[in-house]
Amino acid sequence: MPSIFGRKGASGGAPGAGLRRADTLSARVLEAFADSNALVSVAVVALGFLVATVILLIIGRNPVGMYQAIVQVVTGFDIRPGRGFWNPRHIGDWIALSSPLILCGLSMAFAFRAGLFNIGAEGQYIAGLTAAQVIALSFPPIPVLHPLAAVLGGAAAGACWGGLVGFFKARYRVSEVVATIMMNHIALFTHRIITLRLPGALPHRTPDFPETARLAVTLDGDAPRFMIDLIDRSLVNHGIWITLLAVFAYWIIMGKTKLGYSLRATGFNRDAAHYGGINVKANITASMGIAGGFAGLAGAVVSLGLFSHGWVLPAFPGYGFEGIAVALVGNSTAWGVALAGLLFGMLRSAQPIMQMRQIPMEITTIIVGLVVVFISLRAGLRLVIDWRMKEKARLERERAEREGSPVAAAESGSKEDA
Repeated sequence: MPSIFGRKGASGGAPGAGLRRADTLSARVLEAFADSNALVSVAVVALGFLVATVILLIIGRNPVGMYQAIVQVVTGFDIRPGRGFWNPRHIGDWIALSSPLILCGLSMAFAFRAGLFNIGAEGQYIAGLTAAQVIALSFPPIPVLHPLAAVLGGAAAGACWGGLVGFFKARYRVSEVVATIMMNHIALFTHRIITLRLPGALPHRTPDFPETARLAVTLDGDAPRFMIDLIDRSLVNHGIWITLLAVFAYWIIMGKTKLGYSLRATGFNRDAAHYGGINVKANITASMGIAGGFAGLAGAVVSLGLFSHGWVLPAFPGYGFEGIAVALVGNSTAWGVALAGLLFGMLRSAQPIMQMRQIPMEITTIIVGLVVVFISLRAGLRLVIDWRMKEKARLERERAEREGSPVAAAESGSKEDA
């Protein structure tokens, strides 16, 4: 009687062939995710929304309301039954709230590409916001020059705040993680001291900015209705052009210039970069300074674009910390960070709409946290794939030895000689 191990299955293959094919397919899927950072980002975002959907079901809320709110933010359409009206104001708010997240994401990403972990975007953001508010209230009200001076002053303040940490890191090897965390608190309380001393400042706000200092977009009375809704009745402002320029500048500097090459080389291997003639200390200081400049721009855009007056911050606003998640999801690339910033800005914009539909607005914070946790598992995925590849190679070698393969015998002989 023929052995059952010699029989062929209904599909004509040997027993276990289906399992081997499934194993090979799973290995290929894992390898595809490990080799494509963009695919991992898409997967973790989808997984974050999936878990959030399950949470809403558990607490007795209809998750459809969450997705309806997101559609309304992105398209302006209220797709609930019996509604169907279009309000482009939501699109303007989405774009405006995404700008500071993109800029803070660029701050984190720029430092990370140079091998540094910038936890201080929050403090650099506050430094930029403070400088922009002071200049807006003290600079002569000259059109064009007034907002330009305030925006450049905010970027310079953020650059100085970040560059100081870079200097300590390069000169004295101070941990940038510890230094930036401490600098965040110093920035917050320094901001309060300076802002409260401004003439006319109240415990929670400053006097109104001159119109010449603001980044607001104004339309004449003959503008179409949808443009009025999109611009005059939303938070959208000229900060979107500053954000686009910043994304383009990041892309040019990091990918097309000698400075970007030396920064990336420093990030890959500082010792090799040093022996290759690259000034590593200067690169560390420059990378933290430029990173701080991006975060300072975010502070200027928020202060001059979203509000008619300045704020006396009672606590951290959170843009810099959320920028860390934006950079991780965007894989520290210019356009990836831009897309991730739009994603997180969409979640921020959808919060009040969700709340009106009985969806807890905190669910967006849960999604952001889940995305960060899941994307942090990428290194673990790489370890799993490496283990699977080694295990596969070991099994193939053992099978070849059992079958008396001359290649396996040669490998075994070489190992014995060694």
